[in-house]
Amino acid sequence: MFNLERWQEIFDTIRKNKLRTFLTGLSVASGIFILVILLAMGQGMQNGVSKEFENDAANRISVWAGVTSVEYKGLNPGRRIEMDNRDYEMAVKKNEDKLEYKSGVYSIWGGLTTYKNESGSYRIEGVRSDYQFLENETLVAGRYINQADLETFEKVAVIGNQVYLDLFKGKNALGEYVDITGIKFKVVGIYTDPGGEREETRIFIPLTTSQRVYNAGDKLRSLAFTLKDHKTYKEALAASEAFSAQLEADLKTAHSIAPNDLRAIHVNNSLENTKRFYDLNKMIRLFFWGVGICTIIAGIVGVSNIMLIIVKERTKEIGIRKAIGAQPWSIIGMILHESIFVTTMAGFIGLLLSLFLIQFAGPLIETSFISNPSVDFSVAITTVFILIIAGAVAGFFPAYRAANIKPIEALRDE
Repeated sequence: MFNLERWQEIFDTIRKNKLRTFLTGLSVASGIFILVILLAMGQGMQNGVSKEFENDAANRISVWAGVTSVEYKGLNPGRRIEMDNRDYEMAVKKNEDKLEYKSGVYSIWGGLTTYKNESGSYRIEGVRSDYQFLENETLVAGRYINQADLETFEKVAVIGNQVYLDLFKGKNALGEYVDITGIKFKVVGIYTDPGGEREETRIFIPLTTSQRVYNAGDKLRSLAFTLKDHKTYKEALAASEAFSAQLEADLKTAHSIAPNDLRAIHVNNSLENTKRFYDLNKMIRLFFWGVGICTIIAGIVGVSNIMLIIVKERTKEIGIRKAIGAQPWSIIGMILHESIFVTTMAGFIGLLLSLFLIQFAGPLIETSFISNPSVDFSVAITTVFILIIAGAVAGFFPAYRAANIKPIEALRDE
């Protein structure tokens, strides 16, 4: 029930102690403000990580070779390992029922590419037809590399959107020929990539063609795979880890590499990386919650101390109330009411300021692993409950003390 007299008492107390109330509210507002900003940054980190991992297939497994670092079977360390078509075929044959997409890759860094008077240096990659899905690319014109291109060593190319803009300036590119390191290739497709400009400065050609025209024989720079879907993330992660470990072991056996050599074969499992980043992000978010809650607790302590001072100042008044019949619960209600009001109002101010800052500054924050910090509705509701609980906790002990004041002692208080 609305009690006008109680509200008048609350506002009268605030008017008499403006500075004290302001400083008390400031501590609570600061706590909520810091908590919401930290949670927004945590969400921004999660957005950033998600954006980084959407560049390629979510469950991609990439393999590339390095240099041996351990002596094995009479072979000295320092051997450069080169993978070839046999490694790819072995992996596919052994895991055919598990694989969704697959491709070997032969890359040329800095391939000079020209079209009429325009030129640029781009990364050239020989790939198989599945590579479009391994890279999470979308065709905006034409087609991708197909099996016929691979079998007949066709000189065709799929160019990134940035390459298209650089060389063709928005004009038609399909069917045109570009000169790649002195060899003519026909443009059959244009793609876009979630990774943006960096990923769109590449040109894809058939793997078999790249091996032939660049005198690579059957050599490969890397292997790329994705596994078939599983019902749960846990099952997918377990299958991905098992596949990665088995593939690494098979390649080490095939190339006479010591099992404990960590530099000869490198396996990058995007599911494992995603799990690491999300686990780290979860820990960071928990840390942010901890820091924010501790800051709010500091504000609660301040409010509680102020309420104790108010109870002390109003001891005689409380004694008179009890002497004329006021019940303990009404005294507790009076103190809690004031405590919750001050805490909630200050907290809402801190909440609104933080949301205002996030709304305008959040979209401007774009770094490698932080993207558009934001706070969802559930977090805002959670902070509201925190405010109400904080106010109740802050006022409980002063209210309990006030309820236990004995009228005779209170009336003697000076």
